[in-house]
Amino acid sequence: MDRLFRKFINLVEWWSVLLLILMAVLVCFGVLFRYALKASLIWYDEFASYLLVWLTFYGAVVASYRRRHIAFDVLVSKLRPDTRRIMDFIGELFCLGFQIVLFYYGWLLMDKIGDESAISLPWVKMRWIYSVLPITGGLMLLISLMRLFDIAFARERERGDEAAWSGSSSE
Repeated sequence: MDRLFRKFINLVEWWSVLLLILMAVLVCFGVLFRYALKASLIWYDEFASYLLVWLTFYGAVVASYRRRHIAFDVLVSKLRPDTRRIMDFIGELFCLGFQIVLFYYGWLLMDKIGDESAISLPWVKMRWIYSVLPITGGLMLLISLMRLFDIAFARERERGDEAAWSGSSSE
């Protein structure tokens, strides 16, 4: 099950890469039209904004899985193992609470505003745009539940972040 979920997270990562490429191409296309062809596209900046939101949320799922969100690793790593485990559990409970809120209210927002259309793209329903909230909230919820289970039963799980950059300039 862990291996299957890791493959799914890799698929989400590739989806994020595709969104980034699509956003960059779209913005270049919009700039080309505006400055080279002197014909501004009215829809490209709104659509690029939606792509940026999607990229941010799907990237957050990958960062959550790989434990690359902001954390106080320096402080927590100085604690004794039992205390560290308790702090990890409490921290993950707070994350779980946020993800429940994201999932629930994202679903409500998607349901309430879903029938409206985008401003410059009337064929794009806002349900599609806002679907990112419950989808990513649910995925991060699963990640947190798996992590809470691992902490509660003292299981060590592969982090999946061996090749990820930690943000330190000393690496």
